[in-house]
Amino acid sequence: MSATTKDLLTGVRRLCMALPEVTEGLTHGGETWFVRRRSFAKFVDPEKHRLEERHVAFWSAAPPGVRNELVAEDPQRFFVPQFGGYGWVGMRLDVQPEGPDWQEVAEILTDAYRQVAPKFLVARLD
Repeated sequence: MSATTKDLLTGVRRLCMALPEVTEGLTHGGETWFVRRRSFAKFVDPEKHRLEERHVAFWSAAPPGVRNELVAEDPQRFFVPQFGGYGWVGMRLDVQPEGPDWQEVAEILTDAYRQVAPKFLVARLD
């Protein structure tokens, strides 16, 4: 894993682990974040994963309709992941020279969390 990939993983991990009752584990060779055993985000490193996607990215749950909206708005950064739940969205983290907009990444990951977390945990966010 290159230093850049490591930095991107660290950033995604920090944002995911800041959410209530999140745990991290490995699924299919990649870091995955769970709330109450339900996954809401996965880090994808092209050095570890043999997928069509050749960018450092994350996949996450998305509210209904949001995936299609994001992909249509900016297909260079957003895509439909090969795997994951229905409606999941992928975000490439390494396509902008200045790096990802971490505020935007936080919003997408928080929305993903809201899709799978129990209501009482979601209420803790507000």
